Amino acid sequence: MPEILVPISLFVCIVFAIKIVVEARFRSKLLQTGGAEELLRSMARDEDIRRRHGALRWGIVMVLLAIGFGIIESAGWRDANPGTVAVLLGAIGIGNLAYYFISRKLD
Repeated sequence: MPEILVPISLFVCIVFAIKIVVEARFRSKLLQTGGAEELLRSMARDEDIRRRHGALRWGIVMVLLAIGFGIIESAGWRDANPGTVAVLLGAIGIGNLAYYFISRKLD
């Protein structure tokens, strides 16, 4: 299994590093042009909100996914069958819907 996970994680790390470098260059170029102070503040504020909403979304989805796994464990299902997959997908779907409604109330 490590022979599969190592290349995948290496690819993800490279993509993430490229994303960070591109965003940093974009911000530095924006700062060098000058007169974009309000734009930078707006970008920072939006990024902070996006980060908090991302944490909220994953928190809700993970809690409901844990509840789904708890349901599977309490039902005594040991094999991957359509019922177990349906419970997990339903938990993820409910988590995303809960995030949607909570984020609408926050905005």
